[in-house]
Amino acid sequence: MQTKLSSFYEAMLNTIVGYIISLTAQLFIFPIYGHSFSLWHNVQIGLIFMALSLARSYVLRRFFNAYIVKAARSLERTKL
Repeated sequence: MQTKLSSFYEAMLNTIVGYIISLTAQLFIFPIYGHSFSLWHNVQIGLIFMALSLARSYVLRRFFNAYIVKAARSLERTKL
């Protein structure tokens, strides 16, 4: 079982790496589509999506962790 703090650390690290990749991509992709934002605006846009991604990652990790624990306990009861 993964602790809530471990879930948070995993989600945070994953999100930070994703943020760096996203910010770099934004700087190249937005101009291709005719949108020119300052570096500060790109950082703000990225931070909004990073917060959403962190919340999504954490919630999904906790959901699947609970599901796996529940399934393991159910399996253990059937073995007895």
